[in-house]
Amino acid sequence: MDGTSESPKHYCGVVGLYAKTPVNIPEKLFFPLFSLQHRGQESAGVAYRKDGETVVYKDIGMVSQVLSRYLDKDRPSKLGIGHVRYSTLGGNKIENVQPIHVACNKGEIALAHNGNLSNSSSIKNNLFQGGSIFQTTSDSELFVHLISRSVQPSFHLALIDALSQMQGAFSMVMMHDDSLYAVRDPYGFRPLYIGTRDDLTVIASETCALDIMKVSDRREVKPGELIRIDDTGITSEIYAPVPEPQRCIFELIYFARPDSQVFGQSVHLRRKQMGAALAIDDPVEADLVVPVPDSGNSAALGYSEQAGVPLDYGLTRNHYAGRSFIMPTTSERELAVRMKLHPVREVIEGKRIILVDDSLVRGTTARILVRLLREAGAAEIHLRLCSPEIRWPCFFGIDIPTRNELISNHRTPEMIAEFIGADTVQFLKLSRLLECVDEPSGYCTSCFSGKYRLAVTIPESEQNLPRDNEPAT
Repeated sequence: MDGTSESPKHYCGVVGLYAKTPVNIPEKLFFPLFSLQHRGQESAGVAYRKDGETVVYKDIGMVSQVLSRYLDKDRPSKLGIGHVRYSTLGGNKIENVQPIHVACNKGEIALAHNGNLSNSSSIKNNLFQGGSIFQTTSDSELFVHLISRSVQPSFHLALIDALSQMQGAFSMVMMHDDSLYAVRDPYGFRPLYIGTRDDLTVIASETCALDIMKVSDRREVKPGELIRIDDTGITSEIYAPVPEPQRCIFELIYFARPDSQVFGQSVHLRRKQMGAALAIDDPVEADLVVPVPDSGNSAALGYSEQAGVPLDYGLTRNHYAGRSFIMPTTSERELAVRMKLHPVREVIEGKRIILVDDSLVRGTTARILVRLLREAGAAEIHLRLCSPEIRWPCFFGIDIPTRNELISNHRTPEMIAEFIGADTVQFLKLSRLLECVDEPSGYCTSCFSGKYRLAVTIPESEQNLPRDNEPAT
């Protein structure tokens, strides 16, 4: 529900396939992309090799809408890439739909990118001053410009040259002529996995996309790793010095599917731990723990087990409502929430409810949801968020609103509770969150703390807000 969602938006998901002998690559791309639909619901596309040329098909819409045409007949190929996207930079325009495809002095290149370049403005300005012409407003296009303009004599060296100029988050799959590449930024902000089954190699943003292909022999693409797959086999190299990882902790809080592993950890089990950690510091008495489906399900289970409070499904979700509503007025936003989520009166009437969700951004949807629960007879509503307060923007692949739009920059938890109509609101402490993951120092938590490992530019109007001096909890 664009414009009302309580959770940050992720940018996209990527898939790459390479087969030693020709198979129906476009059809096989459909299924892992469908598994990654949660990472982007606004556009989808594929690129694959056919008779020595790259064929691209992409459009605005869900995977089933855009790519179902590839299920009707055999299209033999040995390699291809795919992409699902949530529009952020540049909006939901057809020219920004990926994969990006170009023919240049380095050959044919097709690219699918997950992440965001923190130095995109300076790169684009330099390219523009040097005469580059841009077809999109996506920072993913900058990468192919850097490759084509490199003075290095080979594609491989031009690729390394381009990567050395990029800062920020990027997990990518790419085709160059008849070779498939996978690359991950040195900080490892976004997840990327590679696996093999029989004669097929699969690269994907999450392991759920490998599971649907029955790929069990798999590993993470390492931070700073560049992998090439062609007829000679698989080669790998670390193309840049690797600092301490800065993996995005929101992948575990919200973005990834619960049945996935990301960063080598079970998403479901980590969310259960977050819910349990939230309950440790929470003395509230209640009758039921109710998750906000689907993102709150695992955390609510952990909360329920830790607190000894029964869990029940007091909210149902209409999965056909989608995530692309743009509702400008209050009444329209409420209708959008009602279309997606609806209380089960028989479960919650007269009950003291602990409502568990992943995060709170603006507070608009939470306010409507609390009203719906009150109307259905909830006696008390205690909102519990399994992330700390979000108070800073992200420059590494998440669409977080401006600081002025983030409710936690203007209201304390007590003020938020009053604003949304809940009895209490509590966030997971940052220290508790970090207890729930392995190697906690290797995670990016800048959206909570404002402490960025890479240089970023925050507008002056966004730098000083009323709660700036309060420490992250």
